[in-house]
Amino acid sequence: MSKESNNKHSMPHELDNEYADHRPFFRILGMTAFFVGFCISQLAGYGLASLLFRWIGRPTDIIAHVIAALIGMICMLCVFWLVMHLFGRKQFEKQHGIHTQLTDAMAQIAQGNFNVLLDTNPNENHHEMADAFNDMVQKLGDLETMRQDFISNVSHEIQSPLTSIGGFASLLQNANLAVEDRVRYAEIIGAESKRLSSLSDNLLKLTALEKGQKPLEEQEYRLDKQLEKIALTLEPQWSAKNIVLEADLQKCTICGDVDLLSQVWINLFHNAIKFTPANGQISIMLKSSNDSASVKISDTGAGIDKDDLPHIFERFYKADKSRDRSLGGNGLGLSLVKKIVELHSGQISVESEISKGTSFEISLPFQKLKQ
Repeated sequence: MSKESNNKHSMPHELDNEYADHRPFFRILGMTAFFVGFCISQLAGYGLASLLFRWIGRPTDIIAHVIAALIGMICMLCVFWLVMHLFGRKQFEKQHGIHTQLTDAMAQIAQGNFNVLLDTNPNENHHEMADAFNDMVQKLGDLETMRQDFISNVSHEIQSPLTSIGGFASLLQNANLAVEDRVRYAEIIGAESKRLSSLSDNLLKLTALEKGQKPLEEQEYRLDKQLEKIALTLEPQWSAKNIVLEADLQKCTICGDVDLLSQVWINLFHNAIKFTPANGQISIMLKSSNDSASVKISDTGAGIDKDDLPHIFERFYKADKSRDRSLGGNGLGLSLVKKIVELHSGQISVESEISKGTSFEISLPFQKLKQ
């Protein structure tokens, strides 16, 4: 529970303590008010009794005192009933007003308006409910914003390759098109189709992982061998750019989902190769301690601005350096990486500096196979 939430829930106790500190004062005040009210009602009783006796005649002194006292008590009860009635009516109107506000606010939320908030007053009994309602509305508004951003981003990511595919498909219909151009346009259509397929695949994987529809298939395996195999598989890509690859892989056996963790290393390797210029350098380091394995993948690429670093794991977020469509990517790779690492109870961190490169470090705790 957040610190803010704790403060909200502790407020009633603070008010109760404040009331407890002034309890003797309230008792004296109440007794004084009762005594004054009793005296006034008795005086009123004697006054009304005197008027009554003028009309019906005065009885004996004892009976006269008893009648005056009874009339005084009746007056006091009437005043007490009137005060309680007025107070109760006021409370009813207040509660009715809160009920009306809450009903109206919920009706607006049902119509998609998440900017409605209830007025809160710490001195009112219902302030906790109003605070909780406002907190709920704010969270619903954040979810709605995320939903709209998600739809906008997906639409944008889909529209761009579809536009390219449609445009170059129209150009291919020209019978007089040169063979070289025809081949180039077909290659562009193939690349854009592949990008669409990658977007769909990553979205499905993220959704399945977040909903728990894809349970981890854990097994013990050599992490150093996995990293070595992936580096060799991607050799044509980093060799084509004359990139120097340095590897320091300590022998390490972990328990995890081989296929999912493979996607983590492939994504990070692809990014390192993609953003590292020709004749650059990529290094991969694997170290193990008593309770965890640490993988660090570094490059001498373009780097990431410090303002972009807190957002790089968000869906569809792209730093300025990665907005070139020729580099591919759809802004889901790092989101997928972070989710897979978290499913393995691990942590991922990033350090980067513009024009000097980027370094990702993943820490995976050693876990036993679930029986």
